[in-house]
Amino acid sequence: MPTTFAKAIVMAVGAIAPAVAIGMIGSKAMESIGRNPEAAGKILVPMLLACAFAEAIAIYALVIAFSI
Repeated sequence: MPTTFAKAIVMAVGAIAPAVAIGMIGSKAMESIGRNPEAAGKILVPMLLACAFAEAIAIYALVIAFSI
């Protein structure tokens, strides 16, 4: 029972931060593209990299939850 609760806490905390980060990244990227549509190509690659790094944090939390 306590380990199940610990896994739930780890996954909850580990999923909230990346979800907020990806939302902010996407929001700011779309705002930037809306202000300067010609820069869409230059904005897309860094946005995807930032999303991948934020998603990696959630995967690390999943690995920790499985190891508990």
